[in-house]
Amino acid sequence: MIRVVVCEDQALVRTGYVTIFDAQPDMEVVGEAADGRTAVQTVERMRPDVVVMDIRMPMLDGIEATRRLAGPGVENPARVLVVTTFNLDEYVYEALRAGASGFLLKDTPPPELIAGVRTIAAGESLLAPAVTRQLIGRYADRVRPTESTAPLAALTGREREVLTLIAAGMSNAEIAAELVISHETVKTYVSRILTKLDLRDRVQAVVLAYRTGLVSPR
Repeated sequence: MIRVVVCEDQALVRTGYVTIFDAQPDMEVVGEAADGRTAVQTVERMRPDVVVMDIRMPMLDGIEATRRLAGPGVENPARVLVVTTFNLDEYVYEALRAGASGFLLKDTPPPELIAGVRTIAAGESLLAPAVTRQLIGRYADRVRPTESTAPLAALTGREREVLTLIAAGMSNAEIAAELVISHETVKTYVSRILTKLDLRDRVQAVVLAYRTGLVSPR
């Protein structure tokens, strides 16, 4: 059973999410929050599998709430699915840096929203390669090298090459075609990269690649 906490300040929207999730045979809403501060408290108390987080909330915005629940240094970080009103909202990039595992739009059809929660619960990221490319293009000026390259020393040459292609927004299939290797081999490389760099998903891998200067947005 996938345990979900819904964090959304609009009561009508929040009720809609709860209704949708509770109607699934493999999901259970174990908590709700109408502001960021309550969201953090509820998640810390309930320890859900997935947190559905709005960005714009009173008391504490969704970005800061996400950072407190899933950011650097957080023990047992939560898996956060950010839901935003606008595609590529200026806060989305900051939310991903804060530790979110992905994002969807509020007008996403229920079947896709449900699939998104299942994806996050399974330990995968929810950020399509095309969206990665858009984020990189739109927020290039914000993505500057600010972290040590030391962690990258753990990667082999091929793994660094795969990480570079991930950061370019390529899917596993595109990487396989680019390097002329099998799809399964790419998945193995991605898994090794995440393990060696102690990252939860591809979203964090993309951010790290840019923050360490492995790749340049320009």
